Amino acid sequence: MKISTKGRYGLTIMIELARNNGNGPMSLKTIAKENNLSEHYLEQLIAPLRNASLVKSIRGAYGGYVLAKEPINITAGDIIRILEGPITPVEGIEEEEPAKQELWIRIRDAVKNVLDTTTLEDLSTYGEKGVQDPYMFYI
Repeated sequence: MKISTKGRYGLTIMIELARNNGNGPMSLKTIAKENNLSEHYLEQLIAPLRNASLVKSIRGAYGGYVLAKEPINITAGDIIRILEGPITPVEGIEEEEPAKQELWIRIRDAVKNVLDTTTLEDLSTYGEKGVQDPYMFYI
């Protein structure tokens, strides 16, 4: 399974909106500039996020976008599914032998579990809480 720029940039938009949560609307121009991304491309990605009620648009001179829900109530899985479609590591696993079928299902379930248990709150505050690498052991 490969996450395209749609999913990656969509996560970027949502993380920036989560970091700005409670401070009013944020423009795509600001997000694009701060992350060195194409504003035009971000405009294409925001529509499905708005249609899925993850973001709200605010019109006017100081308009932009805000999250429609609290960051703790939006998962990375929500965003990826909207922009990328279903999470599947391999197409057509029905024709695979049972051992390989089981492997693909376990991989899919592991990826889904990580995406569905990682919230925008987690992503937007990463590093602020003194998070250390979970695989690093100190003696």
